[in-house]
Amino acid sequence: MSVFEGGRSAVVTGAAGGIGLAVARACLGRGMRVTLADRDGERLEAVAVALASEAPDRVAQAVCDVADPASVEHLREVALAAHGPVDLLVNNAGIGRASKPWGDRAAWEATLGVNLWGVLNGLAVFVPGMMAGGREGAVVNLGSKQGITNPPGNAAYNVSKAGVKAVTEQLAWEFRQVPGGRLSAHLLVPGFTWTGMTGTGDRPEGAWTADQVAARMIEGVEAGAFYIICPDNEVDWATDRRRIAWGAGDLTEGRPALSRWHPDWAEAFGAYPGP
Repeated sequence: MSVFEGGRSAVVTGAAGGIGLAVARACLGRGMRVTLADRDGERLEAVAVALASEAPDRVAQAVCDVADPASVEHLREVALAAHGPVDLLVNNAGIGRASKPWGDRAAWEATLGVNLWGVLNGLAVFVPGMMAGGREGAVVNLGSKQGITNPPGNAAYNVSKAGVKAVTEQLAWEFRQVPGGRLSAHLLVPGFTWTGMTGTGDRPEGAWTADQVAARMIEGVEAGAFYIICPDNEVDWATDRRRIAWGAGDLTEGRPALSRWHPDWAEAFGAYPGP
């Protein structure tokens, strides 16, 4: 049985645009019932009305700030009242604020509040009920390649997504400890994706669409993949593997931190064949 079967219930945060909206559309396209959540109430209302016109009685909405536990509790109440037990939780909401390791505390607090605490709040509010229900289900958390390879220039965002990776790995382990457990955890790792957060205007040729990421998410969950790493039109899986393996080698080989961007190691990285 697939978690994406018709009639089952999904909750998607950050659903007023981008990947969240694409995931909601994809779930509705499979016959699911979906509760949309976003803190932008005006955009959320417009999206919910449009989707409900295509899927009557299968769309609910809740204005939700995922950084606020009480707001996430309200989201759960709306979802349960509208669609019953939750089968799929997609913790997608995210923001990006430029930051240095030593500064702009407001940027750090905002980024960690949404990207990391938003995931933790979602897990705390929804997972106990999903486990108690004994139904087959899935939790998908939105990671980022920046949380794996840690490129310079946006410290708070990278830290938040590295935290999401770690907590989702822990979640998968916890689910495996439940006798007869029917829940699975997945880390969705988009590549270059054209969304409201990454820009406006025409989509660059190198970027995937949000719909492509949503389709890849469903494919990965149904295949039982934990790490659902998306390529894009510029970076293929072989290149991703090479970058990820090189980054891990900084630790195991005693290289400088972030040596991929270190001028003294540029030639070595260029010649590195990958795993």
